[in-house]
Amino acid sequence: MKQPITFPKCEGLYNKQAHCDIPAGLYEREHGREGFFGAASHILHAHRPTDWSAWDGPLQPHCLDLNRLPATELCPWTAHPVMSNAQVQVRMWRAPAGNMPHLVRNGDGDDLLFVHNGRGELYCDYGHMSFRDGDYIIMPRGTAWRIEAAEPVEILLVEATEDYYQLPDRGIAGRHALFDLAVLETPKIDDAFKAQYSETETRVRIKRRGRFTTVTFPFNPLDAVGWHGDCVPVKLNWRDIREMLSDRYHLPPTAHATFLSKAVVICTFAPRPLESDPGALKVPFFHNNDEFDETIFYHRGNFFSRDNIGPGMLTLHPSGFAHGPHPKAFALAEANTGGERRYTDEVAVMIDTRMPVDLAPQPEGVENPDYVNSWKRAR
Repeated sequence: MKQPITFPKCEGLYNKQAHCDIPAGLYEREHGREGFFGAASHILHAHRPTDWSAWDGPLQPHCLDLNRLPATELCPWTAHPVMSNAQVQVRMWRAPAGNMPHLVRNGDGDDLLFVHNGRGELYCDYGHMSFRDGDYIIMPRGTAWRIEAAEPVEILLVEATEDYYQLPDRGIAGRHALFDLAVLETPKIDDAFKAQYSETETRVRIKRRGRFTTVTFPFNPLDAVGWHGDCVPVKLNWRDIREMLSDRYHLPPTAHATFLSKAVVICTFAPRPLESDPGALKVPFFHNNDEFDETIFYHRGNFFSRDNIGPGMLTLHPSGFAHGPHPKAFALAEANTGGERRYTDEVAVMIDTRMPVDLAPQPEGVENPDYVNSWKRAR
């Protein structure tokens, strides 16, 4: 039986509470394990851990502008690959308005769809639901579905192949924290769904082991008249998430976890008030996250901790080095000292993968090769 090595020690100058009362002129770095869930130490440095002067080698942060990807067909299997490993596939689907001409079914994993832009109707084995920007839709493996896009759509697809998406344990915050399960929507067998019953020949494009098979039916197989159970698509909009807040302590990303599987954690960063306690850190802390690669997709707003980042962009910070806020975040935090309550203006989706991911080749102009230098302070 394994026995964890857990004996908190201290040496030299230190702050007793993580992320609080950091001595002036020093910078705290969290060296943690298990994606902020495991053992951790907090080291006080005389310099910012991201004040590097040169970087040479394959391990580096990446920044992609997914707005520069060309449009795809009205089929998720044509979505642009962004990154992947054996357990997770991330793709960006930029499709025109219109109706999908066929159904799709994923036999490789569960798909999480995050609607970045656009609106429309979704039809699946379980019924019908409308969608809009900011919706998460979880599609269980093996579910047949299609969309009717009322306008061009941009959808981030995160496929989990090792396990299915579940909800994180809220612990002492209780099962209603962040969002009550009552806000999760499921498909309805409503008039819109019944109206699409037909004897029209229908194709289903099935993805299995990365290859595609087309099965043709002499009718529309979305012909359910009822169902019961808990293996069902669910929809959640970020606007229904009640952020966990703390005036006196900067909460770790795990406090914003929305969905997870064995291999990936999905967090949602929504607008929240900055910490008002004079001693509390007001910026995301410098940290090592040495079991997870960290990816953030930027959806809306002005992103507090990142400079020159806008909606539709994506950053990847591989595990193995310390990272944290850009220099501009410190100036914004220092401005939050006059007693006026200030809020972040950002909505972002974080994708933490337990195993390293590989970036897919991207069209020219999508990746910013100078991103690694964006932490350098002015000399």
